[in-house]
Amino acid sequence: MPASAAEPAAETLRLAVTAEVLYLANLLLLPLLAFLALLYLYRRHRASAPDPAACHLRQTLSASLWAGLLLVAANLLIVALGGYDAPYTWLVVILYFTVCHSTLVMLGIFGLARAMAGQCVRFPLLGRFPGI
Repeated sequence: MPASAAEPAAETLRLAVTAEVLYLANLLLLPLLAFLALLYLYRRHRASAPDPAACHLRQTLSASLWAGLLLVAANLLIVALGGYDAPYTWLVVILYFTVCHSTLVMLGIFGLARAMAGQCVRFPLLGRFPGI
């Protein structure tokens, strides 16, 4: 295979993997910085990215927005149940991290594996965020 034919495939793979790594970094390491980097990557490549990379860019940005909404919802639930000093606070926090956060991380790991294999991914339940 000529080098010119392999290069676009390598760039597509690199873009898809970068999107998934930024999604996981957003959840685990650098929440705001990784999200801003992912948003920049999406805005820069959304029109020109080949299909597998575009699929990963859309999916990771969508899942990041859903993760942010779930985090806001958990905080609103804590406030509604009596604030951060209420006895139900830890119940909501533990349930959020056990159910929501760990599920989002596992979906990110699944997406990273698919990106490394050069395949598209569509997370169940999260799908696409409206407008993306």
